[in-house]
Amino acid sequence: MVEIKGISAKAILDSRKEKTISVSIKTNVGSFSASAPNGKSIGKHEIKSYKKSLDEDVRQLKKFDDYFLKEEIEKFEDLRRIEDIVDGHIGANTLFAFESAILKALAKEQKKEIWQLINPKARLFPRLVGNCIGGGKHSASAPRAYPEKFSLKIFTEGNKKPDFQEFHLIPNFKSVKKSFEANQVAKKEIKEILNMFDKKFKSETNDENAWKVSLNDKEVLDILKKVHLPIGLDVAASSFCKRKNYNYKNPMLKRTKEEQLGYLSNLIKNFKIFYIEDGFDEEDFESFAKLLKKFPESLIVGDDLIVTNYKRLQKAIEFKSVNAIIVKPNQCGSLLEVAKVCELAKEHKIKLVFSHRSGETNESILADLAFGFGADFFKCGIDGKEREVKLKRLIEIEESLK
Repeated sequence: MVEIKGISAKAILDSRKEKTISVSIKTNVGSFSASAPNGKSIGKHEIKSYKKSLDEDVRQLKKFDDYFLKEEIEKFEDLRRIEDIVDGHIGANTLFAFESAILKALAKEQKKEIWQLINPKARLFPRLVGNCIGGGKHSASAPRAYPEKFSLKIFTEGNKKPDFQEFHLIPNFKSVKKSFEANQVAKKEIKEILNMFDKKFKSETNDENAWKVSLNDKEVLDILKKVHLPIGLDVAASSFCKRKNYNYKNPMLKRTKEEQLGYLSNLIKNFKIFYIEDGFDEEDFESFAKLLKKFPESLIVGDDLIVTNYKRLQKAIEFKSVNAIIVKPNQCGSLLEVAKVCELAKEHKIKLVFSHRSGETNESILADLAFGFGADFFKCGIDGKEREVKLKRLIEIEESLK
């Protein structure tokens, strides 16, 4: 068993150079630490990253130090004891980092891999979902200086980008390693194509290391289809839905939810879209259901709609809104809640897509969690050190089981 002998926490910087939390524990089997990522496109139903602030969560953990000294952890389910102590006192990021550190200690004590603590019989390897070209909130850039004679047309044209947040490549090879390599090759090919078709392309990348472009959504899809890999979209529709209208900027127009349904339907047909995430506002369970009914062979994925929340997943099941969900452990913080969400999804044949966040750290535990919980897909970018550490950990698990 693992005996917790001390706990500390501190702020570190994520891949966007923003503060996030790292939690360290001292145990009878050594010292272990884990960190949590930060989201930028955040669903309004996500649990807060910190109860009041990061610094306050650090202080709260220190206050509970003596309580943890009495706790002994023997199995994954014993995380309940930890959650009972800190319930209501720390945020989701802090809880996720704390529980991750505990799992590292438990794996060491039992001479197991972390994924084996969840399901020692796990053998399903997820398909990779790689963000190749970005738009939306993940590709925000500093506005241009206003010209002396301000023109809205000049201003908006100078800052054009896709309205959709992510454009994915989703290889379908049996090997994780082969899919990883295929995505990296394809991303380089896309760069060469962008150099020809996007006059403003500067080989710059966004928060998730995806290419930043000045094209619209359809122009991006025209380019992606040239590499002949299955295509996915994260529309992140809640980020541009106001007063029940979808407010597009490139080109500028408004779509009602009925028009949004028609637009997404045409994209799925014309570009053979395999995966489409958050195509509608995070409260519009009915429109998700209509899209799924029209395209049951595509993955209609809920992220902001569900936010790794058991009750919201129940509602999505009731409405028949999705056939796949994003699982981001730091959306709820509790790995026990993650386990419940995954179990409910599987009962209803809903695919699991374990996902990184836009502000990532060098933490690799997401790969173990994805494999242990039986994820069908692993959404973790294509390259960049904070993404690759997770992808390479998944490849390491794959090679260890050959």
